[in-house]
Amino acid sequence: MSVKGKKVLHMDRNSYYGGESASITPLEDLYKRFNIPPEAMGNGRDWNVDLIPKFLMANGQLVRMLLITEVTRYLDFKVIEGSYVYKKGSIYKVPSTETEALGSSLMGLFEKRRFRKFLAFLSNFDEKDPKTMEGVDPNKTTMREVYKKFDLGQDVMDFTGHSLALYRTDEYLDQPCLDSINRIKLYSESLARYGKSPYLYPLYGLGELPQGFARLSAIYGGIYMLNKPIEEIIMENGKVVGVKSEGEIARCKQLICDPSYIMDRVSKVGQVIRVICIMNHPIKSTSDINSCQIIIPQNQVNRKHDIYVCMISYAHNVAAKGKYVAIVSTTVETSDPEKELKPALDLLEPIEQKFVSTSDQYAPTDMGEESQIFISRSYDATTHFETTCDDIKDIFKRMTGTDFDFGDINRKQNDIFGDAE
Repeated sequence: MSVKGKKVLHMDRNSYYGGESASITPLEDLYKRFNIPPEAMGNGRDWNVDLIPKFLMANGQLVRMLLITEVTRYLDFKVIEGSYVYKKGSIYKVPSTETEALGSSLMGLFEKRRFRKFLAFLSNFDEKDPKTMEGVDPNKTTMREVYKKFDLGQDVMDFTGHSLALYRTDEYLDQPCLDSINRIKLYSESLARYGKSPYLYPLYGLGELPQGFARLSAIYGGIYMLNKPIEEIIMENGKVVGVKSEGEIARCKQLICDPSYIMDRVSKVGQVIRVICIMNHPIKSTSDINSCQIIIPQNQVNRKHDIYVCMISYAHNVAAKGKYVAIVSTTVETSDPEKELKPALDLLEPIEQKFVSTSDQYAPTDMGEESQIFISRSYDATTHFETTCDDIKDIFKRMTGTDFDFGDINRKQNDIFGDAE
């Protein structure tokens, strides 16, 4: 919004950037947050622990935003070293190329050949060229029918839909296949950029992302105020006109906020459980790599939603030397959420310390047309930012009446000198 010429004032009740998705440092603050007596884990300042685990798809929407706005100039990234999928109690590297498919122990010999043909079909697929479709109508043929066309079994459908297309449930199977094809292509294109996995992660934790965007906003006149308690949202004739904080009113024409600031205009749509695990070892069966993602498809553990594991380590400047941080998350389905994560937590043993949190998920009931209040959705259990970027684009469209255009956030040449230090 700042880049588009809007006057932006960002007020945050917290003393740190990022709100719900902050990186907590020093480590003592994390213990305090969860009311757990602190244990010695090296220098507390060596830790930057994310409250919400997310990776960036190398060819995804957030990376495009970072590159176009040149926020990448304030950040350093590392490639996540591996992407794994869970099958019958063990984990396997996710095969996403024809070569990897042939070498994978996830499938038998004949299944490998069929999966290889499936990947070749996706690689050549072009929705504008009917010759590449092999009788598939991208807007009518379901993904279930595409799997059937290549005679792929349930296990292959599981890791393709959940580890490549990154769906959280199996609802996609009976929907037109175009979205699934594009999602798998995004995974493959992201993987092709750096080779080890399709995911990137910023050094010093995800809290660096909001700080980078704050610097961008500041160059265009945006003002950030931390430690600002919000006392009241001022309305006139059903429309927002200002925000009251510490006795002062900041006038505005539009307001963007997360659900926690305006609970009477949102509804609860679910719950997410997250467990932050501190370990002194990498995850077994991952060749001792320093970072990885593991997806446990719902069908493998008789659930309706996938379970996700994100692991990072001292190599990313988020932990003391020799320490690893794994964050496990899923959408809550029962009255005993932590028990739901047992298949994932078993993969991580032994665990030195666990921090367990269950968060309600909210969605706006007020879309902002009259009130001009635009509320984001709560973070979901996925380990990537694609759904969050979709939410940002949705808010942008509701605010401006036009679709989000990446070209509109290009930094102008003469602005690049505005942040010289």
